[in-house]
Amino acid sequence: MNKEDVIELLWPKVKLVRTEKGYTQDKMSEVLGISKKTLVQIEKDRLQPGWTLIAAMCAIFRQSEILRAALGGDPVDVIEVVSHSHVNSVKEKTWGGHVWWRELKREGTYRLQQNLISQHYRILNNNDYRVYSSFDEKEARERLTELAEK
Repeated sequence: MNKEDVIELLWPKVKLVRTEKGYTQDKMSEVLGISKKTLVQIEKDRLQPGWTLIAAMCAIFRQSEILRAALGGDPVDVIEVVSHSHVNSVKEKTWGGHVWWRELKREGTYRLQQNLISQHYRILNNNDYRVYSSFDEKEARERLTELAEK
């Protein structure tokens, strides 16, 4: 998954997120920092939003069930992995992969999982904190081995 894929996936969801939140077009355009005219064009599929707008929407509406379902989990996690080649730091506690994740391998106190929707990989520690994410399976497996050997 790359930036263009995320834009294509979430472009049709802009209006759904707005209605999920109960916002008018005026309020939504204010929150996203765009003109109402631009928002209307996006909602009518006449104008494709850019990466910055999609990333902002994911951050601002992080708890949106529509975005979570479309991306298979926390929208900010997916945006972060797509923006960088990988993420290598402890983040917020996850749900441990009960939804949207398939466990691929366990080594020591770490688990390698793959997202069923976005197909990206992550490593969780034994407390369900994400310590690594990437779209590169080989790199994720290598990092899992490194972590388990510490």
